[in-house]
Amino acid sequence: MARIPGLVLPQRHARMWYMRLACAAAFAWTGVLAGCTVGPDYVAPKTALPAGYVERDQVSSNTASSNASLDAWWQNLGDTTLDALIEEALQSAPDLAEAEARVREARALRGIAGAADYPEIDAGGLYRRTHGSANVPTGVQPGGMGPGKNGNLWQAGFDASWELDVFGGTRRSVESADASYEAAVAGSQDVRLTLAAEIARNYIELRGAQRRLDVARRNLAIQQDGLVLTRAQFDAGLASRLDMLRAEALVADTQAEIPSLTANARGSIYRIGALVGHQPEALLAQLDAPQAIPAPVADVPVGLPSDLLQRRPDIRAAERRLAAANARIGVAKADLYPHFSLTGAAGLESLDASTFLTSPSRYLSVGPSIRWLIFDAGRVRFQVHAEEARTDAAAAAYQRTVLGALRDVETALVSYGQARVRRDRLAAETASDREAVTVATRLYRQGLVDFLPVLDAERSLYAADDKLAQTDRDTALALVALYKSLGGGWSAQSGNAVSGVSTVTAVAAP
Repeated sequence: MARIPGLVLPQRHARMWYMRLACAAAFAWTGVLAGCTVGPDYVAPKTALPAGYVERDQVSSNTASSNASLDAWWQNLGDTTLDALIEEALQSAPDLAEAEARVREARALRGIAGAADYPEIDAGGLYRRTHGSANVPTGVQPGGMGPGKNGNLWQAGFDASWELDVFGGTRRSVESADASYEAAVAGSQDVRLTLAAEIARNYIELRGAQRRLDVARRNLAIQQDGLVLTRAQFDAGLASRLDMLRAEALVADTQAEIPSLTANARGSIYRIGALVGHQPEALLAQLDAPQAIPAPVADVPVGLPSDLLQRRPDIRAAERRLAAANARIGVAKADLYPHFSLTGAAGLESLDASTFLTSPSRYLSVGPSIRWLIFDAGRVRFQVHAEEARTDAAAAAYQRTVLGALRDVETALVSYGQARVRRDRLAAETASDREAVTVATRLYRQGLVDFLPVLDAERSLYAADDKLAQTDRDTALALVALYKSLGGGWSAQSGNAVSGVSTVTAVAAP
């Protein structure tokens, strides 16, 4: 009999109680140490940001306070064809499928990290027939029941092990995996933003090339009329051969522009098709018919620089990568401390099949273990230093991303604002050049001037028309760049709900 305070138990029951008390004590000690998590706790970076954008006056005066949404910014361009292309791409584009696969990978890696918090249990069984060699002593492997004897071994059971996360290495690993998953989600949103912007950019390039083609063809018709007139004047002896040669050269120069503009338009269609997820030529019939260059129908909700920290997915991804790197310091530091584990094995073992499933065949082994790396020539400490350096690099990358976002917005604002100013002035120039062609042609018909004023007027008109078309295209492209720089194209609220990204603190600079 064995005695436990207040109880007198048979020896078999006493051993069971002692084992339970030992396990309870181990769990209690683990609970005491569970709050010990090595490594630095993550603190979101505080970023000094300006109170407003320097170039905010480049857009409409009420733009900064506009309540319009950036989520589906392409709808502000007022082009239903573009809307349909982007919406289709957001459902089927290969770029998004690749990004979503990376999100699933990060989610799986998070599951792998979290699995370390739970015991590992292996089950197995075996049957072994042995024959002992008569020429070696008993006990020499592979051995058997004895020299020249046959034997059987029946065995079934399971092994279990559980490493107790006393110093928080596993918790830090889970923390790092969580942040990496959230960075992958933000990266997927950045792909969505970039995809929408690339489709819009190529669509505007397409419509710009088609507009320039139309300009070239209209001016070519004017120049060909001028060439017909010059030939008639030459045949009547009222114009020189030089005038006719100049008119022919002007027509040939304009005709030479048309093939390159056609190639540009077709190339844009093929790029759009690949971005949407189709064969490049699949959209040729749909997009080959000319349409106007898209133009905004409402103000751009510029907002404040502090909004970028939540609106720009690349900033959010950089901040989450910083959090993941910070957690990996704790993962590395945990190897400086002991590792505690509980291990056990239980099953049935017998030399005879008839007694294999009986109670005496049971075996059990359970107990704690400790492993502590005493000497490794500084490998773990060097690993800690490496993780600290990676965290510093991630912090610098985050600051670079924020500064790049501010640069992008300021650049896009000034480009968009100045493109609109240029567009207004070129429109006035084009109107004057068109009138100049009419006047010069009338005077030439009347024989009051030679052909040079007509030639100059037609050249000026074509150049002004072409520059106006390019400026309309560039204005729309600058608008797309502005939307992209502001982080438009996805919902920050839904992104928070999916990824759980923490809020990053912003400090307004004076």
